[in-house]
Amino acid sequence: MVAVSTGKEALDQAPNGAFDLILLDVGLPDIDGFSVCKQLKADTRCKEVPIIFLTSRNSAQDEVSGLEAGGIDYIAKPINPAILRARVNNHIELKHSRDALTQMARLDGLTGLPNRRTFDDVLDREWRRLARVGQPLSVIMFDVDHFKLFNDTYGHGGGDVCLKKIAESAVGSLQRPADMVARYGGEEFVAILPDTVSVGAAAVAEAIRENVAAQGLDHERSPTAKFVTVSLGYVTAVPNVERSPSALVEAADKALYAAKAAGRNRAIMGLGE
Repeated sequence: MVAVSTGKEALDQAPNGAFDLILLDVGLPDIDGFSVCKQLKADTRCKEVPIIFLTSRNSAQDEVSGLEAGGIDYIAKPINPAILRARVNNHIELKHSRDALTQMARLDGLTGLPNRRTFDDVLDREWRRLARVGQPLSVIMFDVDHFKLFNDTYGHGGGDVCLKKIAESAVGSLQRPADMVARYGGEEFVAILPDTVSVGAAAVAEAIRENVAAQGLDHERSPTAKFVTVSLGYVTAVPNVERSPSALVEAADKALYAAKAAGRNRAIMGLGE
């Protein structure tokens, strides 16, 4: 728990802490609570944190102003501690439920990996961050070789098991905490590697290829090998705010198709510009 006594302190502290709930007085000595609430709700770091107003201003218009500012509840003084405790607990439970639903919406239901929506959000954030500091960003696109033949042979249940194994192999190949693998769609996956030069991207791509092969999953109808393999394309670029990060994904996708055209079960570097 963190306690502050001014609006400025609240605006400084709230975005930097993982708070479940904020209790906010309207009558602060420097900035009124309504203004503080509006500014907090405009900040992406804390806009989802519920805010309860505690105040001696108990007119209907004051309550309307508090709710319109973004408050989730409005409690007039004098405060009954038992009622306050119950309301706080209820709002915290609701927030935890919303957080769990949000987390589920950002994950792929089969593999447990981040989904494409999450990947797009992370890519955009890292692109802008690395553009400010002039550091490289690498992306790896990869998919299962001859996956349709795999499904035709082993059924969709076998295909699901295969995709889960691919996900495990890919996650185990990452080298840094900031690296992330996501399911891009179908049998296609994507990895984002912030602050990673092309040599590092090549090493991760090759590790993914080798770890997938090491699983030894039977693929008896594959023209490439008797076990499951993946093809990969990777690119590296220094982000620029004048360009779109989607160009990096498109370049990695082209490199992936070049790997397929070259015989599959390999990683090929594309042009990141």
